[in-house]
Amino acid sequence: MRVPRFVLTPVVFALSVLASAAQQAPTASSAQAIQLLQRALLGLSGGAPLTDITLTGTARRIAGSDDDTGTAVLKALASGASRMDLNLSTGPRSEIQDNSGASPAGTWSGPDSVAHAISFHNLLTDPAWFFPAFPIAHGVSGSGYLVTYVGPEMREGQAVEHLTISQTSAVQTPSGAPTMAHLSQMDFFLDSTTFLPAAITFNIHPDNDAGLDLPVELLFLDYRSVNGAQIPFHVEKFLNNSLLLDLQFQTATLNSGLSAASFSL
Repeated sequence: MRVPRFVLTPVVFALSVLASAAQQAPTASSAQAIQLLQRALLGLSGGAPLTDITLTGTARRIAGSDDDTGTAVLKALASGASRMDLNLSTGPRSEIQDNSGASPAGTWSGPDSVAHAISFHNLLTDPAWFFPAFPIAHGVSGSGYLVTYVGPEMREGQAVEHLTISQTSAVQTPSGAPTMAHLSQMDFFLDSTTFLPAAITFNIHPDNDAGLDLPVELLFLDYRSVNGAQIPFHVEKFLNNSLLLDLQFQTATLNSGLSAASFSL
């Protein structure tokens, strides 16, 4: 039996598109991207090993009709753990994330101090979002990460170099869910002159819908030298293009010997 050509043509076309997409998908990190990240890491760290950081200061949190202010303490380990404790006018808020083990885990709590588990699909980006040296160091390590160079751009009137970091080997997402690469992708925008991060973007998702992307944007401002490292003392966090957190730090302490117990869930 002869199959009409008009039946075969769409099938052949679809297969060719899929084959082309597979060929275009990067399978190895870009050497140019790695070099740019290495320059960024050198500027952020001052060339010295960084094991942990503690940042203290003030916070403003805006969520719906809530507009709270108070104090903030943020901590992170180079191994892949972070903790944020806010003491706001409406009560305390905390968030802890630990990606250093076999499977990422995290909790958050509000003014009632009841701990709630963070969904797995919201634990796949780097937990130290407020200190870009650590996620950049993970990308530079090359182990389980894919780094790509998107290209030069203008962002808010600033010339930047756009790169992405995503995970290639980690705990596998459930069948039918968005890919690990998509859920873990973080986009970095490095100042084209200093190579310090000007912004990072990534997505979070509703607890019951990993397929719905909610954009997060981080802006890093007011870099200051601390023991040779460059630390952003002003960090703004946007969710869905609206300001969620405005963090102004007064102190930054590096390599103080923070223990894993500080990040216990």
